Amino acid sequence: MARVLGVGGVFFKSRDPEKLKAWYVENLGIELDDEGYIIFKWSELGRIRLRAYTLWGLFPEDTKYFEPSKASAMVNLVVDDLDEMLESLRSKGVQIDDHIEEYQEGRFGWFIDPEGNKIELWEPPREER
Repeated sequence: MARVLGVGGVFFKSRDPEKLKAWYVENLGIELDDEGYIIFKWSELGRIRLRAYTLWGLFPEDTKYFEPSKASAMVNLVVDDLDEMLESLRSKGVQIDDHIEEYQEGRFGWFIDPEGNKIELWEPPREER
């Protein structure tokens, strides 16, 4: 029987896709491929070894977790230094949620992109060497 092996992509609508892509490149330090997509290769994910994975989940229709965004989806991006990323975004005038949550799975923070999408940032725990 065939089965799902992982998340192959995250896609959402944009009022101005080229402008929003450029914003993500400038503010998050990610690179686009020749076709304008961002490809995260787990084997090349970061400067440090992380216990990272891709999670797929559903939230109740009345969840407050995505607020203040009105979007019906939220993207979670893995970062290697949550504090540094949030400070960089803050210094560029990006709307940041000052609340950081810490769990066994790592640390979480949030920002709002120029089109009002709430984006979750996740710093997984570092692997013990």
